Amino acid sequence: MDIDNMVQNSALVRAREGGGSKARSWRWKEMLRFPHISECRDLAKTIERDYYDLCVYQPIGKKLFHLYCMTRQELHNYILLLDALVLILAWKSYRKKCLSCKIFDKQNSSFLHEYLSQEPFTQYQFSMHFDRFLQWKHLERRPITKNNFREYRLLGKGGFGEVWACQVRATGMMYACKKLEKTHIKKWQGEHMALNEKELLEEVDSRFVVNLAYAYETKHNLCMVLTMMSGGDLRFHIHNMSKNGLAMDRVYFYAAEVCCGLIHLHQKSIVYRDLKPENILLDDNGMSDILLHNCSLLTAPEVICKEEYNTSPDWWGLGCLIYEMIAGKSPFRERGERPKSSEMEKRIKSKPVEYNEKFSKDAIDICNSLLNRDPKHRLGCRGSGGKEVKSHPFFQQINFRMLEAGLVEPSFKPDPRLVYCDDVQDIEEFSALRGVVLNQSDGEFYATFNTGSVPRSWQNELIDTGCFEELNIFGPMGSRPPDLDWSLAPKSPKAKQGLFRRMFRRHERVSPAFESVNDAPSRNSPTEFNFSD
Repeated sequence: MDIDNMVQNSALVRAREGGGSKARSWRWKEMLRFPHISECRDLAKTIERDYYDLCVYQPIGKKLFHLYCMTRQELHNYILLLDALVLILAWKSYRKKCLSCKIFDKQNSSFLHEYLSQEPFTQYQFSMHFDRFLQWKHLERRPITKNNFREYRLLGKGGFGEVWACQVRATGMMYACKKLEKTHIKKWQGEHMALNEKELLEEVDSRFVVNLAYAYETKHNLCMVLTMMSGGDLRFHIHNMSKNGLAMDRVYFYAAEVCCGLIHLHQKSIVYRDLKPENILLDDNGMSDILLHNCSLLTAPEVICKEEYNTSPDWWGLGCLIYEMIAGKSPFRERGERPKSSEMEKRIKSKPVEYNEKFSKDAIDICNSLLNRDPKHRLGCRGSGGKEVKSHPFFQQINFRMLEAGLVEPSFKPDPRLVYCDDVQDIEEFSALRGVVLNQSDGEFYATFNTGSVPRSWQNELIDTGCFEELNIFGPMGSRPPDLDWSLAPKSPKAKQGLFRRMFRRHERVSPAFESVNDAPSRNSPTEFNFSD
């Protein structure tokens, strides 16, 4: 292994292992300092006052509403019952109780939300907890730049740019930054594709699909900061870490997760069309996510033939994925073979699928059903959508309710000391194109793309890294702290002084009588300035 590759791998592993509080910048509290509540007046006037959005769907909003309800004795039981119903529903899913029980629990949950969305929600909007939520939203909406992140190793490259491992300075959270090079986007007229990809990623919120956390721009790139999947992609595991495909317990697990991810996308009216091993990523715990992006690769027969279709290409893609995970190769080409696109299209439309001894009866049946060249008779397209795929005997050992709740442990967990991607020197260099001129209309498009933090992802990051718990402090005995007191005007910030000015002023303040005392190094002495972060 190349020395440069070893150094970059080592830096990335250290960053991952030291994630969380240890990886935060020493200025992290300053970076996440709450604005005075008076600075949130405009936000208070414009924010949509919808109960479900503010108190159910937004993670920090949900926590603050629960905290508010716990300060009111008459609301204690409602909140405790609401939390208990979540646990009961998960337990019944584990025990595979009847559907009527599940419906009953959901009806109870709806009743509780209906009550809480009325007078309690109205009163909540006059509380310090709601004002604190406005402070969090103010922080969430700050502009995002490259200075918010540390950058580590190059992970790969795509059609418009590169993917790098990065870390948020304020929280220590690891992400993958997908950079789309501006000149390449303009030359190949990829503006609509890039914006569509970004908007789809913003809309999706699923444990089975890679989520978008931030979108921003630099001088040369449009950047999308995505969920960090440290376990690498399935292509790497199938072709670099095994010779004859994956173990069957892994195949069942990954196929079931991908099935759940496709169902979620289809519920959002999103057709993926590019399901393949390199787009299925594993996280630190071995859970698989679909990497959603807008690609025009034509795989299913109906797409190649330019026929009308809806979700059928995705179920065809799942069949190809299951086959490749079992056999260690694509159903339409040999391992290491690189046929021309015209030849691949011909094989997809007519080549019979062959199976080896690794395929069980159920595995052969689900592959044949998913790889049916007539989309009307393909599994997943017969009227019940993903339900008919989940009910296939191939998945008989999978409890989908527990899987969707995140309660199933994967049989394989990536080694945290390894980097599951190609060596840096094996990833082809990506550079800007010469002769492509960017103008004002391009700047308008970049401004549309540059939307900063994605609310749910940002709030989950603050909660998962412990920053929310450490910063969400109120006054003594549950009183309003000064930063939440509307009657107190915020102090005007002091003008920043240069390093040398601060050093000289310190020496000017030191009296000769105390020089001997100040000879010992102190935390603020010039020799101990910390220039990191």
